[in-house]
Amino acid sequence: MAEERVELRIYNTMTNEKEIFTTKEPGKVSMYVCGVTAYDYSHLGHARAAVSFDILYRYLKHLGYEVTYVRNFTDVDDKIIKRANETGEDPLALSNRFCDEYNVDMSDLLCERPSKEPRVSDHVGEIKDMITQIINNDYAYAVEGDVFYSVEKFPSYGMLSGQRLEHNRAGERVAVDSRKRHPADFALWKAAKPGEPSWDSPWGPGRPGWHIECSAMSACYLSHKFDIHGGGIDLIFPHHENEIAQSWAADKESRISYWLHNGHVTNNNEKMSKSLGNFFTIRQITERYHPLALRHFLISAHYRSPLNYSIAQLETSSDAVYYIFQTLEDCREALSPFLQEDTEKKEKVPQINDAAKECIKKLNVEFQTKMSDDLQTPVILTGALQEALKFVNSSLKMLKKKMQKRAQLQLVQSLLEVEKEVNKVLSVLGLLSTLSYAEVLQQLKDKALKRGDLTEDEVLRLIEERRQARINKDFAKSDDVRTGLTAKGIALMDVGNETIWRPCIPSEPVVAQAVSAGDKAPKVEEKLSTLAVGQKTEEKSAEPKGNGPHSSST
Repeated sequence: MAEERVELRIYNTMTNEKEIFTTKEPGKVSMYVCGVTAYDYSHLGHARAAVSFDILYRYLKHLGYEVTYVRNFTDVDDKIIKRANETGEDPLALSNRFCDEYNVDMSDLLCERPSKEPRVSDHVGEIKDMITQIINNDYAYAVEGDVFYSVEKFPSYGMLSGQRLEHNRAGERVAVDSRKRHPADFALWKAAKPGEPSWDSPWGPGRPGWHIECSAMSACYLSHKFDIHGGGIDLIFPHHENEIAQSWAADKESRISYWLHNGHVTNNNEKMSKSLGNFFTIRQITERYHPLALRHFLISAHYRSPLNYSIAQLETSSDAVYYIFQTLEDCREALSPFLQEDTEKKEKVPQINDAAKECIKKLNVEFQTKMSDDLQTPVILTGALQEALKFVNSSLKMLKKKMQKRAQLQLVQSLLEVEKEVNKVLSVLGLLSTLSYAEVLQQLKDKALKRGDLTEDEVLRLIEERRQARINKDFAKSDDVRTGLTAKGIALMDVGNETIWRPCIPSEPVVAQAVSAGDKAPKVEEKLSTLAVGQKTEEKSAEPKGNGPHSSST
């Protein structure tokens, strides 16, 4: 990529402004991101958070930083205990199973593993130590085996969300515990109940509250001072607000430089969540769409914008990914004989042509400028990257024409350099698979066949029927075959005397039904419908309001 360094600017929820990114330690970044509560298969909201911060992780490393990335698993929680009681499983065994399932999903989405993935059950000692420190500093109190944080003791409570204590309307969703000194006081430690996992503590047997775990685990791996804390926008209040209060009560020097939050995934413009029963699991989507198509969809909107789920958008992303890999595969096939020839003759590598230089320069400048402007991934996907792919395709056409050897070798070298730069961009975006281009294309074709409820043999049979119809000048039947396949997402292309097929956006896209809150298996029911035709993602302003309450994570 280009040597010129553009200052990285990221949006800090604490200040509601884009700020120039500077680290506490030169050349090193410390980052903590709130992970999932592991009691079920992860949904698209979880995928969006993971992919958003994976992009940041990759880009920081691309810029040359040494990054320590910590993302936790909540494996002790009310929801886990409730699900375990329903299934008859041990709560920790259940959560361990879904932690593993989550990592399978992340691998499919090409999310790199964080440096550390701590679990609550492995850090109860550190959590108890922090609670003890908070009590000793007179910011918490024990009542009948529970420990509560005293929010009135922290004068800056609400500094992240804009929520003030006097505006908190406790008791609207759940009854206020009369033992609390203030209705907004929250649990640091919960006394043991029959049938729940528990640990011994100075306050009696029990388990950690939700908020304290992240304060303790981030301090354990990154200290009380680190660079970035991230999570979904729904975590701003109360989770991250409470983290700030706890960490400060344990250590007055506690300070996180940047708070980053990704926007919701919505379904019909309503937040997608397990509690609302309107969610799609990652597995439901990747069963029918390539994981790269889902990743492309997730970064097709700015990470802070709301992203409305739609099959039409998934189809568009799938088509875009196919175009990328088909272009790269065409390039590889066309250049293969020249590379073999050059290896045998060991000819001097020529300079690339001016058009390639301009293409590479534009790609580099746009990539660095837009990614350094708070990770503007949608611009990258639709801007100079597309122009670079068009350059490859137009150059491949030129390569088929007769030309002087020197000009031919220059064009070959130009294509090689542009391909290399395209791959660098795709790598940072997490869209470059470890598989070959051809293998990815085959996987995309297999998914398209599944969505169309077809086999490749059936497609080839229909291609032959169409060929016979054309021979018989039955063009109506020929058109019917083509139209029928297009409706199912299969495009036919006549290349010379041969007809080939590739996936396309179906003229009758499917509409997926959300899984109900009680469903356990990652299955999806779909039906053909024209309702999704023309559906577009309505992107609101990427600037979050920063004020007012946010619902807790689900």
